[in-house]
Amino acid sequence: MQQITQDKAPMRAAMLSNDVAFRRYAATRNGFPGHQFSPTAATEHLRTVCGVFSRRNLATDNDAFQPFEEMHTDFLIWAGRS
Repeated sequence: MQQITQDKAPMRAAMLSNDVAFRRYAATRNGFPGHQFSPTAATEHLRTVCGVFSRRNLATDNDAFQPFEEMHTDFLIWAGRS
């Protein structure tokens, strides 16, 4: 499984928002199975899950990084990438 370091989390979060599979995952987790979020909506999902206003906060806020790691792991399993 891909391990993400906290300093790389903002970059990985930005990449996830543009990943079609992650956009489907985010839509599914928000009650829209079979749909795909836009990159903007996927970013908002990520911010909401992590409790941040900016993805940059993931690099410095341990309380935000932990849910990001959990969400990322859940996504990898959901997408069959683990």
